[in-house]
Amino acid sequence: MQRLPSLPVLTALVGALAAIAVAAMIAWYQIDRGPTGADGRVTAYTPNIDLGGPYELVDHTGRTVTDADFNDSYLLIYFGYTYCPDFCPTELQNMTLALADLGRDAAKVTPVFITVDPDRDTVDAVADYVSHFDPRFVGLTGSADQIAEAAKQFRVYYAKAEDDSSTEYLMDHSTFVYLVGTDGKVVTIFPYGTEPDQMAVVIRAYLDKQI
Repeated sequence: MQRLPSLPVLTALVGALAAIAVAAMIAWYQIDRGPTGADGRVTAYTPNIDLGGPYELVDHTGRTVTDADFNDSYLLIYFGYTYCPDFCPTELQNMTLALADLGRDAAKVTPVFITVDPDRDTVDAVADYVSHFDPRFVGLTGSADQIAEAAKQFRVYYAKAEDDSSTEYLMDHSTFVYLVGTDGKVVTIFPYGTEPDQMAVVIRAYLDKQI
């Protein structure tokens, strides 16, 4: 797995911006609070606007794919990047554990990682990265324009966070996990840090059409 050297200043900045993003999420996504866990934390949010739409990207095998290629499955999507030192591996691992909790029902859900760093995240880099998580993970990359269009469909924020003292950089980005229905539209949004078992409960409810 590719990792950056320790960048404490940038990491702190990205963390602070992520906290601001969570606070702004209700206004940005026009969402309703969903179910809560035993600790009282909201485990999912329901958008009141359409999120999700057409995109064309390249998967981790080098094949060009569009949103239509996934219409027979629910999707669990996370936008991030392979050099991410903390948020991304944590959330992809949470997604992996949530799918494990689903048991056989996990076959109805395709986990997807979409990079927001196409300059560094080549097909090979994305393939190597997703190999560390659920074996069914689909990694997606593409040109800068293709990534921008996909991010636009989900209202994903991302930007390069550079440090003048280093040639490396981090990416500031949204940290939400999106559950997408078979029509390509987001049905619920999981905030960063949602426990895998709580995520699985919400996903199963959608699979069973209970919500």
